[in-house]
Amino acid sequence: MITELKKTTEEKMLKSLEALKHDLAKVRTGRAHPGILDHVQVDYYGSMVPINQVANITLIDARTIGVQTWEKPMMAKVEKAIRDADLGLNPFTQGDLIRVPTPVLTEERRRDLIKLVKHEGENAKVAVRNQRRDAITHLKEALKKKEISEDDERRILEDIQKLTDHFVIEIDKMLAEKEKDLMVV
Repeated sequence: MITELKKTTEEKMLKSLEALKHDLAKVRTGRAHPGILDHVQVDYYGSMVPINQVANITLIDARTIGVQTWEKPMMAKVEKAIRDADLGLNPFTQGDLIRVPTPVLTEERRRDLIKLVKHEGENAKVAVRNQRRDAITHLKEALKKKEISEDDERRILEDIQKLTDHFVIEIDKMLAEKEKDLMVV
């Protein structure tokens, strides 16, 4: 039970870290990155599907993403989906390729993005701390039911705190790296 509790807590904390990594990938840094389009949904014959299921997404150069649909009629829908995704991107069609140039970020926009990144990081830290709280609650219940001793509880609490500290440090590292990327002109 003890090792299972530690393992599930660590897995949940890792999922929070992965979610933050995914959220930070959406924040653009002025350079083109195919991950920017990951959450764009396209109407494909009546059902909404991710853009990568109807097109190839590649980097043309440092500031341009290329989107090549597998079906010619989908080009207009994909272009409209990118434009409507509220990413600040303005795609245009050139032959059988949709070009998505990423605009240069202004200083003010960079500061706004840093605030957004810090907010996402704080949400991830809250999620990690909530998982710590849940683990502690399970430990207290196990202690009440006399499934574990007080010494075991104290030792496990220390392990869970170390785990929490480790993940908070990882989150801080990811935030610092993203901030550095955002401030590069």
